[in-house]
Amino acid sequence: MKNNQIIFTCSHCGAQFQKWTGRCLECGKWGTVEQVNAPIGKEKEDLSKNYLPIKTEKLKDISSQNFKRFQSNISELDRVLGGGIVPGSLILLGGEPGVGKSTLALQLANIIPETIYFSGEESTQQIKMRALRLNISSPTLELASATNIETIIATSLTTKCKLAIIDSIQTVYSDEVAGEAGNISQVRACTVKLLEAAKKNNITFILVGQVTKDGAVAGPKTLEHLVDTVLYLEGDRFHDFRILRAAKNRFGPTDEVGVFTMEKDGLVEVKNPSAAMISERNEPVPGTVITAIMEGTRPMLIEIQALVTKTNFGFPQRRASGFDLNRLQVLIGVLSRRAGLPLESYDVFLNVVGGLTVDEPAADLAVILAIASGLKDKTLPPGLAAFGEVGLSGEVRPVNHTEKRLTEIKNLGLEIAVIPLSSKIPKITGLKTAPIKNVQEVVEKIIQK
Repeated sequence: MKNNQIIFTCSHCGAQFQKWTGRCLECGKWGTVEQVNAPIGKEKEDLSKNYLPIKTEKLKDISSQNFKRFQSNISELDRVLGGGIVPGSLILLGGEPGVGKSTLALQLANIIPETIYFSGEESTQQIKMRALRLNISSPTLELASATNIETIIATSLTTKCKLAIIDSIQTVYSDEVAGEAGNISQVRACTVKLLEAAKKNNITFILVGQVTKDGAVAGPKTLEHLVDTVLYLEGDRFHDFRILRAAKNRFGPTDEVGVFTMEKDGLVEVKNPSAAMISERNEPVPGTVITAIMEGTRPMLIEIQALVTKTNFGFPQRRASGFDLNRLQVLIGVLSRRAGLPLESYDVFLNVVGGLTVDEPAADLAVILAIASGLKDKTLPPGLAAFGEVGLSGEVRPVNHTEKRLTEIKNLGLEIAVIPLSSKIPKITGLKTAPIKNVQEVVEKIIQK
């Protein structure tokens, strides 16, 4: 009997086929399918006879003193991580090219001692140039240009470093895996090796990964189930704000966010995001409303802008930046049907100021107010803010964390809060509340008042 069987494997994505094909049916690459000999598996044996059992420990006997989090001294990053960096963890830092991942990684390496920064994209001289631009001059920071994962792990173990940053995971490769650096097989194999090294030697590894808009193959999406924490740095290159989110976190919550601004010296923390978002707000004009959203446990005030113009064609346009377009269509339909506004002959353009993306239903009421204000061409009071969820029948429903939102509105100097009628309204000294039952009351009491 033959000990091998012939299969065909794609060198780019690792897909296997029973016959040769010029184009891989999985990743779409041409000329990457090659013939390999795969050994035929033997019959399953009793593993209890060939392998020794491992030693188990009782939960109460395991000490947690050696796994205390250490601070990065970047409070926005520590907030997202759940209070600091866990020793021996594997962290994936993803984001689109140019958003500031390498900048944040180099700033972190500058702060934490006993850190090695491995770069597969730049030489050490090029990293030094970037460090000088960011005013980084740590005497303990070590740099290395390497792409072989076995060499990177060996260096990390020899130097007994506390933190190792690999920029980026798409550039490294393993000698034990076939294929070029960056394909799925190489990325997964290198990540598994780093995970094993992190757990055995109590070293924290941070992997920097590129993410394209469509979630390209070999990007961080293929690694989310392997790593402990997945962080995504989001932001528009034409705006200063950057948002750090946790898509996965085994050691903390996933609803916290960190807010940064991109300055000439790198990423700078925003201690008070609400004040920063509305600091450059000019005199009130029709179609502008302040709303309070929750990012994790922190309330944040942002500005919603709506422009309503007479359509020049038979089909009105709807455009949204930073807000879900389908949700905007629903809210326009609710306004037309429940409040009697003739929006079917008007174009509606909605914008969230600052390049942020709002997914929370609490912004519905502010969007309703902005559209109605823009249509009626009436300016809202300068100290007004609104939040609440809007249903299909036009009712305004309460949202969570009402007291936190109202407190933030008061702290930023606003005077009036438009909120759902059914909300439990706490007493906030110096802040007036205007409870609203449905969108018809919004138009009658707020817009036409």
